[in-house]
Amino acid sequence: MLSIFQKKLFLKDLLEGLTDIHNHLLPGIDDGAGSLADSLELLRKMKMLGYTRFICTPHIMNDYYPNTPSTINSALEKLKNAVAKEPELDKVEIKAAAEYMMDQSFMELIEKEELLVLKDKYLLVEMSYFQAPINLKEILFKIQTHGYRPVLAHPERYAFYHARDLKKYEELKNRGCLFQLNALSLSTHYGSNMQHTAFKLLEAGMIDFIGSDTHRLQHLEKLEAIKITKKQATQLRPVFEKTKEKFSF
Repeated sequence: MLSIFQKKLFLKDLLEGLTDIHNHLLPGIDDGAGSLADSLELLRKMKMLGYTRFICTPHIMNDYYPNTPSTINSALEKLKNAVAKEPELDKVEIKAAAEYMMDQSFMELIEKEELLVLKDKYLLVEMSYFQAPINLKEILFKIQTHGYRPVLAHPERYAFYHARDLKKYEELKNRGCLFQLNALSLSTHYGSNMQHTAFKLLEAGMIDFIGSDTHRLQHLEKLEAIKITKKQATQLRPVFEKTKEKFSF
């Protein structure tokens, strides 16, 4: 049992050199940064926290955010051109991928076009917060038969998988899913149940990568304030190192 007197650390102290592999920084194409000015403000704050490399991952979600490689790359170039004019962002590097909702439209995308990956066939995917796709097993199988590696965004946020044990998560891992934790889940930002599950998954060694999932400045203000115990820092360090190793550029 942890002592109430155990010294706590700030999560931000672990961020130096980390590539942020999940964020919504591209301007005006999903529910993240609404404008180029918003994107630049977020990048300035994130650089202050230690981030300098970003893989931007706008939603691709059927009718809600019907992004394509064209819309995403256009927003990426717009942001990169603006960053190049900002002296305080001189060391910032930006690439783009996408966060794919696993639905029927996604199944069609796998067949029709090359998907936007984080790197080396690592593909960021998500599910509805209400329920898993009824054909989830088929989707995961199809992702992998097309040569991709599914990285499930924020597994701790799917309340329908929460239970006393981690069997549902173990099933996903056994089906080839890698897990990407949201940094804000280490606080009560999404709710205490999500925080509890995040630490359970960490303790079980089931988290592979970490991302910020930043949409707005308030997310970064909350991230900056997150405190963790020494034990939690020990559990998190391998996740940070693996994220750095896989996604540095």
